[in-house]
Amino acid sequence: MKSWRFHGTGQPLTLEEVPDPHAGPGEVVVDVKSAGLCHSDVGALDDPQWMKSFPRIPMTFGHENAGVISEVGPGTEDWKVGDRVGLAPVMPDGDAIGYGAWDGGYGPKIRATKANLVRLPDELSFELGAMATDAGITSYHAMVTVGGLKKGMRVGVIGLGGLGYIGARVAVLKGAEVYAADISPSSRELAAEIGLAGVAESIIEFADKDLPLIVDYAGFGTTTAQAMETLGKSGTLVQVGLGRLQATVNTQALIFKQLRIFGSLSGTQQDLAELYELMRSGALNPPINRIAPHEIPEGLDRLRKGGVVGRIVAAYDS
Repeated sequence: MKSWRFHGTGQPLTLEEVPDPHAGPGEVVVDVKSAGLCHSDVGALDDPQWMKSFPRIPMTFGHENAGVISEVGPGTEDWKVGDRVGLAPVMPDGDAIGYGAWDGGYGPKIRATKANLVRLPDELSFELGAMATDAGITSYHAMVTVGGLKKGMRVGVIGLGGLGYIGARVAVLKGAEVYAADISPSSRELAAEIGLAGVAESIIEFADKDLPLIVDYAGFGTTTAQAMETLGKSGTLVQVGLGRLQATVNTQALIFKQLRIFGSLSGTQQDLAELYELMRSGALNPPINRIAPHEIPEGLDRLRKGGVVGRIVAAYDS
């Protein structure tokens, strides 16, 4: 089969012939139907600090995947050929599909483990199923599991891209009053669709809201600093975005307001299952930019340039 292979920072992805994967004990093979494109892949292509996440190269990118099981190995009796699945990317040993030792979905087949698999409801498209496996569970985990979202809470969201849109919409659907910031005018136009109480270019414009929780899905350094300036006393910042790998923050605000800062990475099978249930109602339907697999490098370049609304997803039936 042909897959888009990563050879290291500063080098373009290359389309190469690789052996088809086969299922070992506790494993399955999934025929990829949709694979989401993530800005962290752009980071790996452009920033050498990402190389520590890749102990083996070349490898196949693509950590947001949904598809159909086509092969089942020993010890996977709960699964059968033909099952529709989303693949939670993080595994118990800290490895992940599309990182480390496990090739991802920028190729037509994936080897996965039982720890990855979540049943994809028939009501959901493979595109939605794929974007939920990273953009979805990362957003959900940060907002709900780590952030401790409660009904009636006032919440700040920074960034309304693939992750932030979902995080903000999840918060609205769970009864929060949500204020969001994004530098993109087109993203701010989504305010009514998401159900935001307010939207601005900078989260600082909501400093008078005494926000107890802000989730930064952008992570461009300045956004992290602005979140800390905006939070109310004893507030919580959940940091998700990695637009930049460093930030300079006001430690006086951190100490005097007794703030808490949590990092949040990916999510769990349980997060993904809960998110799929939320999506089944149709109330959470993030925008999708559908491309063909041969357009993956161009799609990543679109992410690099910025301004993409929603998630770019490669569909293997294109």
